[in-house]
Amino acid sequence: MKLSARNQMRGTVSAIKEGAVEAQVTLDVNGQKITAVVTMDALAELGLAVGSPATAIIKADNVMLAVD
Repeated sequence: MKLSARNQMRGTVSAIKEGAVEAQVTLDVNGQKITAVVTMDALAELGLAVGSPATAIIKADNVMLAVD
């Protein structure tokens, strides 16, 4: 698959928190955690499970930062 998104990070699924409609999937990318929210249908279709490899693809037109 070819994508225009350049921010692609390969990692391993380290946690999945399932809800009624959506799941929070945490990906470990070299010790950094990235969490994505996907539908339960997508979770099943992609075959995501703890320990499986996955790629985080980030395509955003803005990024917000905050400090206390």
